[in-house]
Amino acid sequence: MQQRLRLKADGRIVELRDGQEFPLAPAAQPTGPAEVRDLRRRAHLTQQEFAAKLGVPVETIRNWEQGKRMPRGPARALLTVIAHAPDTVFAALAKT
Repeated sequence: MQQRLRLKADGRIVELRDGQEFPLAPAAQPTGPAEVRDLRRRAHLTQQEFAAKLGVPVETIRNWEQGKRMPRGPARALLTVIAHAPDTVFAALAKT
């Protein structure tokens, strides 16, 4: 059975099971350089490949991983969802 997630307006991510919402642990939000790098490496992707899948310039990934910039807004939410269900997110992004 595939995990179903929903991003709430306040930035929380909940899992949908049997018509109910169950909050996921907030500690898994990849916001720092090490977390972004770890997320990319767990997906077995190079910076170039990760950038292409997210639809951002490779410089953006480099800046996040080097701590020059931090993911904000939609990018932060997308990375959080990828941390919980990478295959689902990458499959959905591939269809666009």
